[in-house]
Amino acid sequence: DAEKLSYDYGLKVGKAIEQEWFNNDRGSNRYRTNQNDFHSLRLYARGEQSIQKYKDELSINGDLSYLNLDWKPVPIISKFVDIVVNGIAERTYDIKAYSQDSYGMKERTDYMEAVMSDMEFREFDQFAAENFGVDTKKSKEKSLPDTTEELQLHMQLTYKQSVEIAEEQALKVLMEGSNYELIKKRFYYDLTVLGIGAVKTSFNTSEGVVVDYVDPANLVYSYTESPYFDDIYYVGEAKTIPVNELAKQFPHLTESDLEDIMKNKSNNRSNFNSRHSEDKEDNNTVQVLYFNYKTYMNEVYKVKETATGADKIIDKDDSFNPPENMEGGFSRMLRSIECLYEGAMILGTNKMLKWEMSRNMMRPKSDFTKVKMNYAIVAPRMYDGRIDSLVKKITGFADMIQLTHLKLQQVLSRMVPDGVYLDADGLAEVDLGNGTNYNPQEALNMFFQTGSVIGRSFTSEGDMNPGKVPIQEITSGSGGNKMQALIGNYNYYLQMIRDVTGLNEARDGGMPDKNALVGIQKIAAANSNVATRHILQAGLYLTAETAECLSLRISDIIEYSPTKDAFIQAIGAHNVATLEEMSELHLYDFGIFIELMPDEEEKQMLENNIQMALQQKSIELEDAIDLREIRNIKLANQLLKIRRKKKEEKDRKLQLENIQAQTQSNAQAAQAAAQAEVQKEQALNQGRAQFEQMKAQVDAQKMMQEAEIKKELMALEFQYNMQLKGVDTQNLKDREKEKEDRKDERTKIQ
Repeated sequence: DAEKLSYDYGLKVGKAIEQEWFNNDRGSNRYRTNQNDFHSLRLYARGEQSIQKYKDELSINGDLSYLNLDWKPVPIISKFVDIVVNGIAERTYDIKAYSQDSYGMKERTDYMEAVMSDMEFREFDQFAAENFGVDTKKSKEKSLPDTTEELQLHMQLTYKQSVEIAEEQALKVLMEGSNYELIKKRFYYDLTVLGIGAVKTSFNTSEGVVVDYVDPANLVYSYTESPYFDDIYYVGEAKTIPVNELAKQFPHLTESDLEDIMKNKSNNRSNFNSRHSEDKEDNNTVQVLYFNYKTYMNEVYKVKETATGADKIIDKDDSFNPPENMEGGFSRMLRSIECLYEGAMILGTNKMLKWEMSRNMMRPKSDFTKVKMNYAIVAPRMYDGRIDSLVKKITGFADMIQLTHLKLQQVLSRMVPDGVYLDADGLAEVDLGNGTNYNPQEALNMFFQTGSVIGRSFTSEGDMNPGKVPIQEITSGSGGNKMQALIGNYNYYLQMIRDVTGLNEARDGGMPDKNALVGIQKIAAANSNVATRHILQAGLYLTAETAECLSLRISDIIEYSPTKDAFIQAIGAHNVATLEEMSELHLYDFGIFIELMPDEEEKQMLENNIQMALQQKSIELEDAIDLREIRNIKLANQLLKIRRKKKEEKDRKLQLENIQAQTQSNAQAAQAAAQAEVQKEQALNQGRAQFEQMKAQVDAQKMMQEAEIKKELMALEFQYNMQLKGVDTQNLKDREKEKEDRKDERTKIQ
């Protein structure tokens, strides 16, 4: 490790990189080739490519004296580049931070267990709240999920730890501070034109964390076949900077050092900056190579046994080498971890401006043995170290379009207008009869103004006049056919560009079909998006890598930077609730994810599902509103499934309740009918009983009346009988008396 820290070692590394990229022994070098290729592609993308090849094509032994053409290139590629870049730049996204350290995972797990417990004891909690006024719930959620699937969606859509909110806000502030939106547009342009994009993150105590755009033409890196450059061990960029900037960046340089640097600059400057000729360069500039070098360092510890039998570990350098037989009671413990060195060297000289171990290395907290470089690079279409791009595929067709355009100019320059043939001898024999001269000029005036012409069939001698039609039109139609052929050729190569890039007419709106429906046009444009999706995904990879680097750099700000308080206040200005979490943010480990806004095709598919569900009455309007607010299409479809299932269960439950209510209503109606029948029977029976009772009463009264009448009759009869008896008795008495009287009379008589 001590050897690696020496300037000699750093100079060897810098010279090795210079030898690989800037060595001109083979007539060219890797750096110059890259610069020339990328410069050429950028000129094509701007419609400013070199016209020399077209002149060579149309010249004869280099002679262009007979050609008077507009050599300015047709900027056909720039339209396709703008379509791709502007279309991708419109796609918005959110950066999501996911706490994946043990404390964050425990907090998330505890929350899930609390919610699941509340889900299980829902009825008990409700009973306790209603009857005793006691809140027995473990979580603070007002509306609990009904199923495990709902809980999973709730955790992904709704649940957010305060420390995750703080991290997301911190990333947003850092990116806005570095104008990341502008950087993003630049590397999307590079990905489209060059096929490679790069971003650099750095940390210093004065500015904090800074995100910088990196020009791929200035990049140097170790050989790789990975599109994500994840296996490179060195990376850097060559910059041309003025000497005063050099003194500012490296204040340890003295005046004599700066003078030596300017004297010892390499004479072959074109090795390092091939786009400008030497007379256009500023003599006050130097070419500096900034690079990262990834290697391994040894963490060595002295392990010593104490008197109590415990082990004591002491940090040592890697030159520490104890005896192998454990004499003295101590041994050596070794661990190798990745380490990053930063260097800066003036190209073409042996002057190292900087060589040191990186002070704030970005180490993922999940694996401290790994280290991330300051540069994030991606080339989505890389094979065998060669980079392919959208513009590179179509430069040949752009050349053919330009040649066709020049040929069209040639045909146009050689085309002559339609004219007339005038036979002067045919006019000589014509007499207008009014003394007016009928000369060729008069004949032409009459012809152009009226379309009429006067001629003679016979000459004055009576012979047939061969010039009897003295004026005839001359048409030159051969140029029109050539024009049509060249226009067809132009359209052919334009269609070839569309076929190769996948950017159809619907994408650029160039030739919309008047009979095509809007939906079909959108589908065609969406299919075109598929052809350029790798550019979008490459840009999102750079954004995710940058966000992850910033997340690791935030730890440096919170832990080391003097701008810590200002940074925390900047975050808190957006969200005061995160202030408490910010001071301990460096203790957490976050996973960074990019949540991309869905494109038109994905939105349309989701909207179709929502409309179908609404038509079938599988979801409510409120559910549709919630679904449209979710950016993640996959989660939105999952929520749609759950809402549909809940709606079906709700409808089924409502249907069962309706059936139960109907059954209960029918039962109540039947019971009411039965009760009415019973009551009717009871009423009838009661009526009959009352009737019988009344009848009995009437009979009793009748009998009583009859008895009274009979009694009266019997009394009257008895009275009458007594009277009759008395009469009879009287009669008997009178008879007896009469008999006695008669006896007495007879006796007297006798």
